[in-house]
Amino acid sequence: MNCRNVGPVDRALRAIVGLILLSLTVVGPQTLWGLVGLVPLLTAIVGFCPAYTLLGVKTCRTEDHTA
Repeated sequence: MNCRNVGPVDRALRAIVGLILLSLTVVGPQTLWGLVGLVPLLTAIVGFCPAYTLLGVKTCRTEDHTA
């Protein structure tokens, strides 16, 4: 069973946004609000978004196992 619901383009965008937000803890305003970037970064790494499950969204391709 494949529990991923985040596609490759979505994962890449999440990783980029997550890294940008995390960089706010080091450069720029240097605020801890940049830690919010952990959420999109972790969902990109895992490939699963709990909010997508609640909303019924799936951005990855489904595999057809019919023979």
